[in-house]
Amino acid sequence: MIRLTRLNGEHFVLNAELIQRVEGHPDTVVTLRDDTKYVVTETVDQVVRSVRDYRAGIQAVAFQMDRGEYRPPTTTDLQGPEDASVVPFPSREER
Repeated sequence: MIRLTRLNGEHFVLNAELIQRVEGHPDTVVTLRDDTKYVVTETVDQVVRSVRDYRAGIQAVAFQMDRGEYRPPTTTDLQGPEDASVVPFPSREER
């Protein structure tokens, strides 16, 4: 998944495996395999770099797992920026 920004400033994540093409008109348009289109504030180069980093991260984890060096992230490692749009599911005590 890669993090992108809509023109209105709203952040969202997109499955990089579903991207068919990225075009740089005046605005950057990301087209998915099902022809869904997203207009984003990032440049074409930034989107390509994000996809490349995402795939490199998968490869790096695979190499770590193969060598027996992989340590799964803890819940503190998964904490995102304060403006993250993902809200954690409430614990049983909070419900």
